[in-house]
Amino acid sequence: MNRTTQQRSVKNVPRACVWVLGTALVLQLLWHTWLPDPQVRAMALPRPPPDGYLRLLGFGEPAVLSRLVSLWLQAFDNQPGISIPFVALDYERVTGWLRVSLRLDPGNSYPLLVASHLYTEVPDAAKVRRMLAFIESEFKLDPQARWRWMANAVLTAKHRLGDLPLALALARQLTDADAKIPGWARQMQIFVLEDLGELEAAEILLGGMLSSGSITSAHERIFLDQRLETLREAIAKRSVEK
Repeated sequence: MNRTTQQRSVKNVPRACVWVLGTALVLQLLWHTWLPDPQVRAMALPRPPPDGYLRLLGFGEPAVLSRLVSLWLQAFDNQPGISIPFVALDYERVTGWLRVSLRLDPGNSYPLLVASHLYTEVPDAAKVRRMLAFIESEFKLDPQARWRWMANAVLTAKHRLGDLPLALALARQLTDADAKIPGWARQMQIFVLEDLGELEAAEILLGGMLSSGSITSAHERIFLDQRLETLREAIAKRSVEK
């Protein structure tokens, strides 16, 4: 049995209904016109949870969780619809998350890598100093494995902050550390002393290194002997000028 559907003409629709629909359409258009643009709000970096809580979440795989925490933290600046500059982050919480990642896996160097090469590249001296303090504290826990990040901290303090006393304090820890640290890293203190004009102190330190027998590379000894001679000439010249 065929059924035919009869369509009613628009003219048959009551005028009141047409008026209501038209009014609703106009109101909807006006509403979207006046509605302010949607605003995207950045989420604040949360405080890191206790280490024990994260270890439970790791299901016996703290090394894997350590890397996930590091990657999550690094990606936190990219939120849906917004990109947060690193300088806008709470650095107390940033260092807290980096420390959590290191506690989960002390052998994971990635937190120190981003601390020295990423989070110090901000136009905020106070936040750079906080990150350098974090690197310094972690270096003391394992100088043997973390000396390279401390060496980078010396360069950051010297060149980015222009703070030679801080650079000297950091470099001195590399010199005094009871660990196998390359000679060039231990010698950073000498060059910072030169920049500070402490030529006599630099001469004493360099002379002590050469006489201690800790410099075993022939090429390195030749370079440092030449450096020592240059220092002595500069000291003599300054004495004459006085």
